[in-house]
Amino acid sequence: MRTVIYPGSFDPLTNGHLDVIQRASRMFDRVVVAVATNAAKEPLFTLDERAALVREAVAVAGLANVETDRFEGLLVNYVVQQKAQAIVRGLRAVSDFEFEFQLALMNRKLNESVETLFLMPKDTYSFLSSRLVREIARLGGDVSEFVPPHVREALQVRLHSKPVH
Repeated sequence: MRTVIYPGSFDPLTNGHLDVIQRASRMFDRVVVAVATNAAKEPLFTLDERAALVREAVAVAGLANVETDRFEGLLVNYVVQQKAQAIVRGLRAVSDFEFEFQLALMNRKLNESVETLFLMPKDTYSFLSSRLVREIARLGGDVSEFVPPHVREALQVRLHSKPVH
Protein backbone atom coordinates (compact mmCIF):
# COMPACT_ATOMS: atom_id res chain seq x y z
CA MET A 1 0.00 0.00 0.00
CA ARG A 2 1.45 3.34 -1.08
CA THR A 3 0.97 5.98 1.63
CA VAL A 4 1.65 9.70 1.51
CA ILE A 5 1.55 12.24 4.33
CA TYR A 6 0.16 15.72 3.70
CA PRO A 7 1.30 17.80 6.70
CA GLY A 8 0.23 21.29 7.61
CA SER A 9 -1.36 23.50 10.20
CA PHE A 10 -4.60 23.80 8.15
CA ASP A 11 -5.65 26.88 10.15
CA PRO A 12 -8.10 26.78 8.45
CA LEU A 13 -8.35 24.23 5.65
CA THR A 14 -8.80 25.98 2.30
CA ASN A 15 -10.09 24.81 -1.06
CA GLY A 16 -6.45 24.84 -2.19
CA HIS A 17 -5.58 22.31 0.52
CA LEU A 18 -8.59 20.23 -0.45
CA ASP A 19 -7.49 20.30 -4.09
CA VAL A 20 -4.05 18.92 -3.13
CA ILE A 21 -5.71 16.25 -0.96
CA GLN A 22 -7.95 15.18 -3.85
CA ARG A 23 -5.00 15.00 -6.28
CA ALA A 24 -2.92 12.98 -3.81
CA SER A 25 -5.85 10.61 -3.21
CA ARG A 26 -5.84 9.71 -6.90
CA MET A 27 -2.11 8.88 -6.83
CA PHE A 28 -1.79 7.02 -3.53
CA ASP A 29 -3.65 4.17 -1.86
CA ARG A 30 -3.69 6.02 1.46
CA VAL A 31 -3.37 9.73 2.22
CA VAL A 32 -2.88 10.91 5.79
CA VAL A 33 -3.64 14.58 6.32
CA ALA A 34 -1.43 15.28 9.31
CA VAL A 35 -2.58 18.34 11.23
CA ALA A 36 0.50 19.73 12.92
CA THR A 37 1.13 21.29 16.27
CA ASN A 38 3.33 24.32 15.68
CA ALA A 39 4.62 26.03 18.81
CA ALA A 40 5.85 28.96 16.70
CA LYS A 41 2.31 29.88 15.64
CA GLU A 42 -0.75 30.84 17.62
CA PRO A 43 -3.56 29.17 15.70
CA LEU A 44 -7.08 30.50 15.36
CA PHE A 45 -8.49 26.98 15.84
CA THR A 46 -7.33 24.34 18.28
CA LEU A 47 -5.61 21.21 17.03
CA ASP A 48 -8.80 19.18 17.58
CA GLU A 49 -10.93 21.78 15.77
CA ARG A 50 -8.57 21.90 12.78
CA ALA A 51 -8.53 18.09 12.57
CA ALA A 52 -12.34 17.99 12.74
CA LEU A 53 -12.65 20.61 9.96
CA VAL A 54 -10.31 18.56 7.74
CA ARG A 55 -12.11 15.32 8.58
CA GLU A 56 -15.50 16.80 7.63
CA ALA A 57 -14.18 18.20 4.33
CA VAL A 58 -12.68 14.84 3.40
CA ALA A 59 -15.94 13.05 4.26
CA VAL A 60 -18.05 15.49 2.23
CA ALA A 61 -15.67 15.07 -0.72
CA GLY A 62 -16.11 11.29 -0.47
CA LEU A 63 -12.40 10.54 -0.23
CA ALA A 64 -12.48 7.06 1.30
CA ASN A 65 -8.70 6.59 1.15
CA VAL A 66 -7.95 9.79 3.10
CA GLU A 67 -7.65 9.92 6.86
CA THR A 68 -6.92 12.74 9.25
CA ASP A 69 -4.46 12.58 12.11
CA ARG A 70 -2.61 14.95 14.42
CA PHE A 71 1.11 15.04 14.99
CA GLU A 72 3.90 16.91 16.64
CA GLY A 73 7.65 16.52 16.43
CA LEU A 74 9.77 15.71 13.42
CA LEU A 75 7.81 15.04 10.29
CA VAL A 76 10.20 12.35 9.04
CA ASN A 77 9.65 10.40 12.26
CA TYR A 78 5.91 10.63 11.77
CA VAL A 79 6.26 9.47 8.16
CA VAL A 80 8.17 6.38 9.30
CA GLN A 81 5.64 5.73 12.09
CA GLN A 82 2.82 5.80 9.51
CA LYS A 83 4.80 3.50 7.17
CA ALA A 84 4.50 6.13 4.45
CA GLN A 85 6.71 6.45 1.40
CA ALA A 86 6.43 10.16 0.81
CA ILE A 87 5.42 13.63 1.91
CA VAL A 88 3.25 15.76 -0.36
CA ARG A 89 3.41 19.55 -0.24
CA GLY A 90 1.48 22.13 -2.20
CA LEU A 91 3.31 24.82 -4.15
CA ARG A 92 1.25 27.89 -4.95
CA ALA A 93 3.90 30.20 -6.33
CA VAL A 94 7.62 30.52 -6.86
CA SER A 95 7.83 32.20 -3.44
CA ASP A 96 6.77 28.89 -1.81
CA PHE A 97 9.43 26.91 -3.63
CA GLU A 98 12.52 28.17 -1.79
CA PHE A 99 11.11 27.41 1.67
CA GLU A 100 9.60 24.06 0.65
CA PHE A 101 12.78 23.04 -1.18
CA GLN A 102 14.83 23.77 1.95
CA LEU A 103 12.44 21.68 4.08
CA ALA A 104 12.52 18.81 1.58
CA LEU A 105 16.32 18.78 1.56
CA MET A 106 16.48 18.82 5.36
CA ASN A 107 13.94 15.98 5.58
CA ARG A 108 16.02 14.01 3.07
CA LYS A 109 19.13 14.65 5.17
CA LEU A 110 17.29 13.38 8.27
CA ASN A 111 15.94 10.30 6.46
CA GLU A 112 17.02 9.45 2.91
CA SER A 113 14.15 7.00 2.41
CA VAL A 114 11.46 9.70 2.71
CA GLU A 115 10.64 11.42 -0.59
CA THR A 116 8.91 14.79 -0.95
CA LEU A 117 6.52 15.44 -3.82
CA PHE A 118 5.29 18.88 -4.79
CA LEU A 119 1.81 19.37 -6.22
CA MET A 120 0.50 22.59 -7.65
CA PRO A 121 -3.14 23.37 -6.87
CA LYS A 122 -5.52 24.50 -9.57
CA ASP A 123 -4.58 27.94 -10.82
CA THR A 124 -7.72 29.38 -9.24
CA TYR A 125 -6.21 28.54 -5.83
CA SER A 126 -2.62 29.60 -6.53
CA PHE A 127 -3.00 32.82 -4.50
CA LEU A 128 -4.85 31.22 -1.61
CA SER A 129 -3.43 30.80 1.89
CA SER A 130 -4.90 30.15 5.32
CA ARG A 131 -3.40 33.43 6.51
CA LEU A 132 -5.22 35.41 3.81
CA VAL A 133 -8.48 33.57 4.48
CA ARG A 134 -8.23 34.33 8.21
CA GLU A 135 -7.56 38.00 7.49
CA ILE A 136 -10.45 38.35 5.03
CA ALA A 137 -12.80 36.61 7.48
CA ARG A 138 -11.52 38.69 10.40
CA LEU A 139 -12.34 41.86 8.46
CA GLY A 140 -15.84 40.62 7.64
CA GLY A 141 -15.18 39.61 4.04
CA ASP A 142 -16.84 36.73 2.22
CA VAL A 143 -14.57 33.66 2.15
CA SER A 144 -17.13 31.26 0.66
CA GLU A 145 -15.12 30.95 -2.59
CA PHE A 146 -12.00 29.96 -0.68
CA VAL A 147 -13.10 27.38 1.91
CA PRO A 148 -15.67 24.61 2.26
CA PRO A 149 -19.03 25.79 3.70
CA HIS A 150 -18.47 24.25 7.15
CA VAL A 151 -15.10 26.02 7.42
CA ARG A 152 -16.71 29.34 6.49
CA GLU A 153 -19.29 28.79 9.22
CA ALA A 154 -16.59 27.92 11.77
CA LEU A 155 -14.69 31.09 10.87
CA GLN A 156 -17.86 33.15 11.25
CA VAL A 157 -18.58 31.68 14.67
CA ARG A 158 -14.99 32.05 15.89
CA LEU A 159 -14.42 35.57 14.65
CA HIS A 160 -17.80 37.25 14.88
CA SER A 161 -19.83 35.64 17.62
CA LYS A 162 -20.60 37.98 20.45
CA PRO A 163 -19.63 36.52 23.82
CA VAL A 164 -22.56 35.94 26.14
CA HIS A 165 -22.18 37.68 29.52
